[in-house]
Amino acid sequence: MSPRIVVELADVSKRFPSGPLVLDRLSVEASAGDFISLIGPSGCGKSTLLRLIAGLTAPTTGQVAVECEAGADPLSSLAFVFQEPTLLPWLTVAANVEAPLRIRGVPAAQRAELSQHALELVKLSDKAAAYPRQLSGGQKMRVSLARALALSPRILLLDEPFGALDELTREHLNEELLAIRQQQAFTAFFVTHSVSEAVFLSNRILVLSANPGRIHTEVIVDLPYPRTAEVRQSRDYLDTVAQTSQLLRSIEQPAA
Repeated sequence: MSPRIVVELADVSKRFPSGPLVLDRLSVEASAGDFISLIGPSGCGKSTLLRLIAGLTAPTTGQVAVECEAGADPLSSLAFVFQEPTLLPWLTVAANVEAPLRIRGVPAAQRAELSQHALELVKLSDKAAAYPRQLSGGQKMRVSLARALALSPRILLLDEPFGALDELTREHLNEELLAIRQQQAFTAFFVTHSVSEAVFLSNRILVLSANPGRIHTEVIVDLPYPRTAEVRQSRDYLDTVAQTSQLLRSIEQPAA
């Protein structure tokens, strides 16, 4: 049986008004359960690609299709975790997680239950009554992730969510993200500048070239799930990181 396609971009190009072509004739299919990382030089359109999937911007040409339940808005299947946590400072952690549920009209009792469960997933249930100013950078990002997970998304879009964190915190959050994925079984698109992060998280890596953004290569990461800290010491992991890094360098510094 063929895998179910949940996101499809068909021959998509994007040009902003009075600007250069950002993405050029890009086609991608994501199957249910894929974890796809996007890497490439700055300005190659990685974040724009996420925004196209999320419906935050429209393609100039081509089509973007997102699977949803019959009769539902495709956006109801999506959740987006941005590079900055963007928490509301006057709300508690629990209320921040509940905010998008409130917008969707979810009843108060159900909001509280979903918020509590999401905070348990990111190991922050003890901070439910705290305010953002009382949290570390890593904890704020956990709240942002919990806010997305509370929506029970089929598709999770993450735009460099851990880029500003120290390496150890980042690695721990990578491991927790995959552990959560084992429970929630979402399909993920993840933008990162870290090759090692992309290899650890993903089953597929799309390497984009810039000016304009095109898919240069797809790297299949043939490492079994679940992935733990020990995976980072394995020969297959280290070889894949090295090969992908070399590929990325060849794009960023083409031969003269």
